[in-house]
Amino acid sequence: MSGSIETLTKTLNGLNLQVPQEIEGSYPQSNTVDLCRNYIAEELSKLAGVDKQLVFNGLDWSNTMDKGDLLIALPRLKLKGNLDEIAKDLASKFPKNGYLLDVVAAGKFLQFWFNPQTLLNIVTRDVLTRGDDYGSSPLGLGKKIVVEFSSPNIAKPFHAGHLRSTIIGGFLSNLYEKLGWDVVRINYLGDWGKQFGLLAVGYERYGSEEELATNPIQHLFDVYVKVNQDIKAEEEKAEAEGVALDEKTSTDGKARAFFKKMEQGDEQSIALWKKFRTLSIEKYIDTYARLNIHYDVYSGESQVGEKIMKDVTETLKEKNLITEDRGALLVDFKNLGEKKLGKVLVQKSDGTSLYITRDLGAAIERKETYKFDKMIYVIASQQDLHTKQFFKILEKMGYSWAKDELLHINFGMVLGMSTRKGTVVFLDDILEAVKQKMLEIMSKNSEKFKQVEDPEKVADLIGISAVMIQDMQAKRINNYEFGWDRMLSSEGDTGPYLQYAHSRLRSIERLANVDPSELVNADMSLDNVAGSIEKLDSIKDTLSQEEYEKQLEYIKNQREKTESLIRIMSSYPDTLRYASKNHEPSTIVTYLFKLAHQFSSTYKVLRVVGQDKEVLLARLALFSAVRQILNNGLRLLGITPVERM
Repeated sequence: MSGSIETLTKTLNGLNLQVPQEIEGSYPQSNTVDLCRNYIAEELSKLAGVDKQLVFNGLDWSNTMDKGDLLIALPRLKLKGNLDEIAKDLASKFPKNGYLLDVVAAGKFLQFWFNPQTLLNIVTRDVLTRGDDYGSSPLGLGKKIVVEFSSPNIAKPFHAGHLRSTIIGGFLSNLYEKLGWDVVRINYLGDWGKQFGLLAVGYERYGSEEELATNPIQHLFDVYVKVNQDIKAEEEKAEAEGVALDEKTSTDGKARAFFKKMEQGDEQSIALWKKFRTLSIEKYIDTYARLNIHYDVYSGESQVGEKIMKDVTETLKEKNLITEDRGALLVDFKNLGEKKLGKVLVQKSDGTSLYITRDLGAAIERKETYKFDKMIYVIASQQDLHTKQFFKILEKMGYSWAKDELLHINFGMVLGMSTRKGTVVFLDDILEAVKQKMLEIMSKNSEKFKQVEDPEKVADLIGISAVMIQDMQAKRINNYEFGWDRMLSSEGDTGPYLQYAHSRLRSIERLANVDPSELVNADMSLDNVAGSIEKLDSIKDTLSQEEYEKQLEYIKNQREKTESLIRIMSSYPDTLRYASKNHEPSTIVTYLFKLAHQFSSTYKVLRVVGQDKEVLLARLALFSAVRQILNNGLRLLGITPVERM
C-alpha cells in the first residue's frame, strides 16, 4: 500500500538529503509533504525550543502560492516576546538543506516554500514506482469501517435520485480503503414495509405475468404509480363526499392488511414479496456493475431478526424510554431532555414494526458481527431528523459507541422527481442518452474515431463520467434540479474533460514509445524537465539580446509551470486525507480539475516527442506520473479512465 521507510531512506541518501525523524501522525514513506513537514518540525523545534509535535500540528497549507506551500502561525507555538521579530529571526536562521527553497517571515507567520527540484526527484519516482497505490497511506491500518449506501426501495426503478447515495458511498468506501481501513460495503435495501402491500394490491389489479417476466422493474414501477393514483382518487372522493375511508375496502387499508400478513409470515404474501425482491436485486446488480460499485453484503430491513427487534423493544421499556399512546409505542425526546428531536413512533398500535425499530436492531447486529470502529450511513438530508433520533436512541439504550462511531453523511436532493407521481427519470435512460451523445461527439473526428477499439464501450464510460462528475463537483449538501442539459454537457469542467486529459496523456506515452522501466530512473533535474538557463548562457554570445531574452523568458515560463505542476502532484496524498475528514467527493473532483488544467498549461511549453533522449525521458516521466495520479483519482471516484477517445 505505502512505500517503505527503507526505500525512502535510500532515495534521500541518493539525493544527499538528511532523513528527518518521523513524527506521530505523519507518513513520510507515503507522502512527500509529510516528509517536508517532518523536516520543518525538526528544525523549527531546535531553533525555537518547542516540541516537534506542536510544530507539526501547527503547519497548514497556504491558500495561495505567494504565501508559500506551508505556513505556521507563531502564536500556535506559545512563544513569548515580539512574535514579528521572532519570526524574522527564525526565517533568517532556518536551514533549507535541500528540502526548502525559501523561508519568509510575514508578520507573526513563517512561510515555507518547498524545493521544486526535491519534489521532482521524490514525487515523480514515488508515483511511477507505486502506481495505483500512490495517494494511499496506512492511516486506518487495523481499523474496520462499515459503509451503508445506496439502499433503494425494492420494486422501484433506479433513478437519478438514487445515484447520489450510490456514488457518494462508493467513493467513501474506496477512499477509506486507500487509507488503510478494512471496509465492509452494505446495501441495506428497503425491502419491507407498507409499500409492498401497495405493490401487491396494485399487482392484483394491474399486474401481468408476461410483462413481469419481460421487464420486471419497469412493470412494477407502472403498477406502483397506478395504485398510488387509486389512493389519491379515493382520498379526494372521500373528502368531497365528507366521509371517512373504509379501512377494509380502501386501497390503503388493503395495503396495510397485506403488509400485516407479511409480518405474520403468511406463505402466499411472502412468496409474492420474494418474487419482487429477487427480480429487483438482479436488475440492481447490473446497474451497480456499470457504475463500478460492488457490495460485500446485500442486506435489508427484512433481514433484521425478530429476536433483535423484540430485544430492542424490551430494552427501550427497561430504560424507560417508551411512552404509550393509544396502543402505539413511541419515544418522546422531550422527556429525555432532547426537546428538538420531537417524538418518534417505534411500534404501531397493530403491533407492526417501523423503520426506526429495524434501524436500531440492524445497528446492534452489525456491531456484534463486524466489531467496527466506525459506521457511515450515506442518507439524504431529508432524513437528518430520523438519523439524529436513531443515533440518540441507541445512545440512551446504553450503546456508548453510537456517539463516537456512527456517522451520518447527508446529501441534497435531486429535485423535480417523484416515484408516486411517475415523474422520475430512470438512471438507465440517463446513461443511454449520455452514451449516445458522447458517441455523436466522438464520431465528428473520423480519424480518431477509427482508432477507438470499442466506441460504444468508450462512449458509455465517458457518459458515465459526465453524469457522475456533474453530481460530485459541488458540495454534497446542495440540492439540484434535474435537467438534461447538465447531464449531457461536455463543455467546460466536466467528466469528458477529465477523460480527455487522461486519453491525451496516454497518447503522449504511445507516441514517445518508451519502456516504462526507463522512466523510473530518469534524471529529473529542472534543467532536463524545464530547460537549462546555464546552457542558454553558454551560447549567449551567438544570440541577439532580443533572442536571448525571449529564450530566457521561455525557460523561466517552463520552470514556473513545471514547479506549479509538481506542487499539485505532491499534494494528492494530503487531498485524500482531507477528503476523509470532510467526506466530500468535490474535494477530489476539484483537485483533478486543478491537476488537469495545470498539465494542459505545462504541456504547451514542455514538448516530449522529438527531444534529446535525456530530456524526453524526464518530461515523459513527469507526464506519466500526472496520468497515474489522474487515473488514481478517477478510479477513487468510481470512474473508469479511457485510453482513447
